[in-house]
Amino acid sequence: MIHPNALVSPKAKIGNNVEIGPFTTIYDDVEIGDDTWIAPNVTIMDGARIGKNCKIFPGAVISAIPQDLKYKGEITTAEIGDNTTIRECVTINRGTSDRMKTSVGSNCLLMAYVHVAHDCEVGNHVILANTVNLAGHVTIDDFVILEGLVAVQQFVKVGAHSFITGGTLVRKNVPPFVKAAREPLSYVGINAVGLRRRGFTQETILVIEDIYRTIYVKGYNVTNALNVVEHEAPQIPEKDQIIAFIKESTNGIMRGSLQ
Repeated sequence: MIHPNALVSPKAKIGNNVEIGPFTTIYDDVEIGDDTWIAPNVTIMDGARIGKNCKIFPGAVISAIPQDLKYKGEITTAEIGDNTTIRECVTINRGTSDRMKTSVGSNCLLMAYVHVAHDCEVGNHVILANTVNLAGHVTIDDFVILEGLVAVQQFVKVGAHSFITGGTLVRKNVPPFVKAAREPLSYVGINAVGLRRRGFTQETILVIEDIYRTIYVKGYNVTNALNVVEHEAPQIPEKDQIIAFIKESTNGIMRGSLQ
C-alpha cells in the first residue's frame, strides 16, 4: 500500500505488497522488492536497489550522492539485500567510479544514525549498532558486529565473524574471528561466543584461538607468525581464511594487545 501523501515516481519499480508511508519520497531510478515496509519520512534516491522483506524506518536516506569531491556524477547504485532492517536516520550513499556501488547484504541490522559511505561493501548477517560510521571504500565481511560509536577509516577491511567493541576507532584491518577493543584498536581474543552461536565446533574454535596466539601473543613478527601457522597449525578452512586475509592486508592489521 502506498500512502496518498507519499511521493513515488511512476518510473520506480515497486514490488508486490510493498508498504510506503506518508511523506516518503521515492525517486525515478529505484527498485524495491516484494513485502518491503518503508516508514514515513524516508528518502530513497536514484540508484537505490532494495531487496525483499526489508524494513526502513523514518529519517533514513538511501542512495544519496557520495560525500566525495572526486564524484563526477557517474551513474552508480546503493544496493541492499533481502530481510535487512534500516533503522531511524541511517544514511547509505551510493558508489563512485571506484566500485560503482555501495552494498549492504541480506539479513543485516543497521541501527539508528549509522552512516555507510560511498563504495562500502557490507556483507550478510552484519550488525552495525547505533552511530557506527563507515568511511568510503570500507569492507565489512559476513557476521561482523560493530558496537555503538565505532568509526572505521577509509579502505579498512573487517574480517568475518569479528566483534569490535563500542566507541573505538578502526584504522587497520581487523582479521576474521577476533574480538577487538582499546585505543589504539588491539586484539583481545577470539569471538568464541559468536562462533559457538553460529555452530562452530569447540575443536575449530580452539584451533582458531591457537592460530591467533601464534600471531599476536608469542612475540613473532607477522611474517614469521604466518610461516609457523602455515606449517604447524591443523589444516582447517578457517586457517586458510585467516592467512589469506592477513597476506592481502597491504595496509596492515591491527596490533596485538601486548604490542
